[in-house]
Amino acid sequence: MIRPQLPLNALRAFEAAARHLNFTRAALELCVSQAALSHQIRGLEDRLQVSLFHRLPRGVALTDEGAALYPVLTESFDRMAIALDRFTGGRFREVLTVGVVGTFATGWLLPRLAAFESAHPDIELRVQTHNNRIDLAGEGLDLAIRFGDGDWQGQDCVPIVDTAFAPLCAPALARRLRQPRDLANVPLLRSYRNDEWPRWLQLAGGSGVEARGAVFDSSLTLASAAATGAGVALLPLRMFEQELAEGRLLQPFAQTLSLGRYWLTRLRSRQEREALKRFRLWLQAQDGLDL
Repeated sequence: MIRPQLPLNALRAFEAAARHLNFTRAALELCVSQAALSHQIRGLEDRLQVSLFHRLPRGVALTDEGAALYPVLTESFDRMAIALDRFTGGRFREVLTVGVVGTFATGWLLPRLAAFESAHPDIELRVQTHNNRIDLAGEGLDLAIRFGDGDWQGQDCVPIVDTAFAPLCAPALARRLRQPRDLANVPLLRSYRNDEWPRWLQLAGGSGVEARGAVFDSSLTLASAAATGAGVALLPLRMFEQELAEGRLLQPFAQTLSLGRYWLTRLRSRQEREALKRFRLWLQAQDGLDL
């Protein structure tokens, strides 16, 4: 695309004046005189052959033409500022946007973020949390970390972390539970995956126990509810190691159940660029999975 010579100083003067709706404040921001700023804007209006401001007795107001130009310039200057900010230490920082299921973000990724940033200072990682339901294309994500069986249509799925599930609850409630059948007397907090409790109960010998209790959309809220004594939650142990170590949650029964694993997913239609590959290899190396 062939671009005409852009009057950048005049465009910058107009954007500042439109943002402040005041020539004096705009001139102060740009460290120029009000007369110089007015001259730049007048020159831009002459070039475009339109008026960009209504000059009023007290201040200015945008014309329709000025109102159309202002958001375009604001977005453009913001994007340029963001791009320039990504140059640090003489190198360009590549942005990598990752959607991460909230449980994995708080229980596994966040404690290791400093190590990733130290090893890859040229990658700017942007983390967006979700509740395991994600639209990579619609949300503009490069990658997503989610829990399941690794069967998501149109996506490359790489296993990164295994974890077993087990019942966890507050210490006071744990002291009341001697055998799995005791769970019949307490609320069993549930996720949107309806088969989890029946599978664990069958494995642990808790036949006849009915899973009843509130339903939550994430393991984080399940764990919070369990820690307050609201009931027993079936949770991924590796994501709540800190809560277990500190005694906020206890595991009353040794039986564990495999319900899936955490996966790194990427749309097959998008090429795995270098930053994505490095993040994938780093994740796999943390848990010792095959590269």
